[in-house]
Amino acid sequence: MLTRRALISRGGLLGAGAVFLWPKPAEAEAESAKPVLARTKDIRVGGGKVVGSVVITHPKKGVFKCFSSKCTHQGCTVATISHNTITCPCHGSQYSAVTGHVVRGPAQRALAVRRIKISKGNIRLA
Repeated sequence: MLTRRALISRGGLLGAGAVFLWPKPAEAEAESAKPVLARTKDIRVGGGKVVGSVVITHPKKGVFKCFSSKCTHQGCTVATISHNTITCPCHGSQYSAVTGHVVRGPAQRALAVRRIKISKGNIRLA
């Protein structure tokens, strides 16, 4: 049987624990302040989407990758993502949608990897 003192003591500890586990408002606001780049349901497997300075790919079910959309050859913006290949329209450079590495030149360097965070079907930069 719990005494009144033990019950109050345990309640106080549980309350203190809840304060530490509760998400901090500043962190939650910072997360939601970053714009949604895309929704996961809108990017088909094997394809992708160019969103401003990044390209988001969906190489296999449940896996999403993000890279700079700037071609490393002469700085054009990549345009198409099909069959897990990212293609630049300017000179035909192609990159892997899985790793960002060059598949076909003239580009010599891989696309820069960008970190993303997926929450509730929304894709944001991390």
